[in-house]
Amino acid sequence: MSAPNGTPEGWTPSSWRSKPIKQSPTYDDPEAVSRATRELQRLPPIVHPREILRLKQHLAAVARGDAFLLQGGDCAELFDYCEPAAIESKIKLLLQMSLVLIWGADKPVVRIGRMAGQYAKPRSSPNETLPDGRIVPSFRGDILNGYELDQRELDPQRLVRAYHHSAATLNYVRAAIASGIADLHRPLDWGLGHVRDPALKAKYSEAVTFLTDMLRFMHTIGADKNDKLDTVDLYTSHEALVLEYEEPLTRLLPSNHSLPSRNSRDSSGNAMTNPLPAYYDTSAHFLWIGDRTRQVDHAHVEFFRGLANPVGVKVGPTTPPEDLLTILRALNPSCEPGKVTLITRYGAARVRELLPAHIRAVEGSEYKRCVVWQCDPMHGNTQTVTGGIKTRHFADILAELQETLQVHTEEGSYLGGVHLELTGDAVTECLGGSENLDEDDLSTNYTSFCDPRLNEKQALEMAFLIADHHRTVRNGKPAEEKK
Repeated sequence: MSAPNGTPEGWTPSSWRSKPIKQSPTYDDPEAVSRATRELQRLPPIVHPREILRLKQHLAAVARGDAFLLQGGDCAELFDYCEPAAIESKIKLLLQMSLVLIWGADKPVVRIGRMAGQYAKPRSSPNETLPDGRIVPSFRGDILNGYELDQRELDPQRLVRAYHHSAATLNYVRAAIASGIADLHRPLDWGLGHVRDPALKAKYSEAVTFLTDMLRFMHTIGADKNDKLDTVDLYTSHEALVLEYEEPLTRLLPSNHSLPSRNSRDSSGNAMTNPLPAYYDTSAHFLWIGDRTRQVDHAHVEFFRGLANPVGVKVGPTTPPEDLLTILRALNPSCEPGKVTLITRYGAARVRELLPAHIRAVEGSEYKRCVVWQCDPMHGNTQTVTGGIKTRHFADILAELQETLQVHTEEGSYLGGVHLELTGDAVTECLGGSENLDEDDLSTNYTSFCDPRLNEKQALEMAFLIADHHRTVRNGKPAEEKK
């Protein structure tokens, strides 16, 4: 049963406060928090509901198997990343990866950046012990505290700073795209000098040759005059961990803010608008619940169940299959296709043990072909090497992705996307890849303040390998026969 405004019975943007909560900040000055949230309440939305609803339409296509979802960006975005070069490098990398995936999967690609808001990170402990024995608060992301030791106390004003950095980042994303950064008429840097394996280099070169020849041919015959070749849709996302930030940016917006419904038309054949207003979390287009905060009866699921946004849920080794249906029925009682993305992250060694039961629970229910299945091959494969440095091995990341693709094929379901922590910079944080980075290379340019990310070459290589899988399957060869 729905309330008059179309929201679930008993739900308000603040109803999460009546539930248990994990990973929640405990501020010393509640009045300072109130001042910050009041300021957020009067500020305009960061994203528009029309954009949110457009993304929902794209994700419905992913759920049907008609598109592929590429989601990527920083593990923990820093306020310092709000500068042109860092933003442009991520846009260009996501564009290149999506072109490779279009070539491989022969489907449209939906692009979502982990950017313009990914400022919070869950932590296993509220404190950390320094090498000298001192115990200090853990760094929990720029939205809560700073990485420097003298900035570790929680600061409510950072909630407002997060808003302004998110808005500035998205503003520059839009400006860069509008000015032609994503114009496919422009040549891209496809340099493959880092690929040392001759067979891999030949395979990647085939894709690059195809893409450049296709664009050249379209230009020759004048088919590149379509405005859609000049721009792309790039949506934003983050883990909605800090509900004190999300609540004041959640707005009840009237029907005239909604996109026309694809299936509802008046007597003249014109699309009609959604008749009900809805609550949109306007901090981002897409939000997800992390593996540490997805408890069905806790605050984060309660908050998410009233949002009109498309949402994600991380699914890990501690997720009972029966919990998935309970979560889906809370977040998507009407079985709206593409409303919920299930983001699986097990670790390469546990995919076959855990994923089949999760798929069968969902696909054997009323949610068959309603959810987007997405693989996060990063989080389950983190390891610590000499010196206490956190890293991930490219081979493990690839293995989890390959196993996930294979299991979905065997189960008759569709892996609709990939969720990667990456950067457009030449960092040295993950081992392996075509550059064959080893432990001695990690110190060369390890800049993450949280988890290790794929660099631009490793991320592009991952896109080639995903594309190769889809081309192999499409050509009628078993995926395991790939060379």
